[in-house]
Amino acid sequence: MATLGFIGSGSIGTKLARLAIAAGIDVVMSNSRGPESLATTVAQLGERARAATPQEAARAGDWVVVSIPLSAYPQLPATDLAGKVVLDTTNYYPVRDGTFEVLDTGKLTSSELIQEHLSGSKLVKAFNNISDQHIPALARPSGAADRTALPIAGDDPRAKASAAALIDRLGFDTVDAGTLAESWRFEPETDPFVVPYFADPAALVAASVELSEQIRAGLPPTAMPPQDPGVPLPADRVRTLLAETTRKLPADRLY
Repeated sequence: MATLGFIGSGSIGTKLARLAIAAGIDVVMSNSRGPESLATTVAQLGERARAATPQEAARAGDWVVVSIPLSAYPQLPATDLAGKVVLDTTNYYPVRDGTFEVLDTGKLTSSELIQEHLSGSKLVKAFNNISDQHIPALARPSGAADRTALPIAGDDPRAKASAAALIDRLGFDTVDAGTLAESWRFEPETDPFVVPYFADPAALVAASVELSEQIRAGLPPTAMPPQDPGVPLPADRVRTLLAETTRKLPADRLY
């Protein structure tokens, strides 16, 4: 029986867990607050789910999804994740995570930074470029004509193949974007990032601009991404977006 571990059980983790359970995969949920804080989440997910510590989730998973703020990456249990295929959903937002010179200068991508910490693991960047609301909305059975594709990146070909097989079970096609050094191609504010999956991208852009203005003015951020049904994004379109995008360093981003 396959098991998917989660370190970080927020909106992205919980929605991926639902897809995993629907695909016949057991899930082990964890967060920084302890298993008892996940009692309601696990009860809602059902009998295929259980709560654990991050170390236990890392050891239990055939794959492990990491869905945490980037600033928390040093707390990832490297020893327990050794030998595992780790799906990294994180994005770097300096206003939230603080600043990392190696990321601000483009010396490393955020996934390369995490891979350095998880030197015994095989990291695959995935699910970072799609809004959490579109994860359940756009998942489709394998072979569906309106299937959506997601980019992935990693340094180990076998790990990428394993991650792609898992993502296929969860309801999405994948497009290989290259190594972790190339994962900037679907980081925040690049062409494949979030916007192409929106049925109303103009509303998202407007909300993003408003959010940026609030942050720069030192106001509490209240602008939220609009509720949106999503639009399928085929693999050929993802390949084009990856090829045509340009790199945006954090200092040049809206947020």
